[in-house]
Amino acid sequence: MYSIVNLISAWAIPVIIVFIPLYAAYRKVPVYESFVDGAKEGFDTAIRIIPHLVGMMVAISVFRASGAMELMLGWSRPFFEMIGIPSEVLPLAILRPITGAGSLAFTTDLLQQFGPDSMVGRIASTIQGSTDTTLYVITVYFGAIGIRKASYALKVGLISDIIGFAASILICYLVFA
Repeated sequence: MYSIVNLISAWAIPVIIVFIPLYAAYRKVPVYESFVDGAKEGFDTAIRIIPHLVGMMVAISVFRASGAMELMLGWSRPFFEMIGIPSEVLPLAILRPITGAGSLAFTTDLLQQFGPDSMVGRIASTIQGSTDTTLYVITVYFGAIGIRKASYALKVGLISDIIGFAASILICYLVFA
């Protein structure tokens, strides 16, 4: 199973990178011009999201500096350890929906501490790739385009993150244990 996953991982990105421009050329889409137009729109979007990005960064800093994250982890750690989830990856369940950079930094620390081939390292890496920065996306991107009613997107996003977290742990135990 591990060799199949490794083979798919090695070839997925190169195949996608080659397939998309070839398919666009087949459909007679002006690939380079479309890319340049998208880059121009991306710059305008980047300017519009800066205020929302700053607000989100302040909120993340307050959440971590206030000790709220450690308080939440302290309450939930015994339950998760009882059902076999390594307590070292619990902060990812909180950080990942909030911040991509913060969760990546935490994952990097776990990989340095436990190693990339450890179960903790594999679970952390899988969580990093299987979940999204839901609160960040809703705050920054929805705010940039003026969407104010994001309650359904928030619910679905957080449920997806919970499922991604659980599935990451289950799949790592199935593939690597």
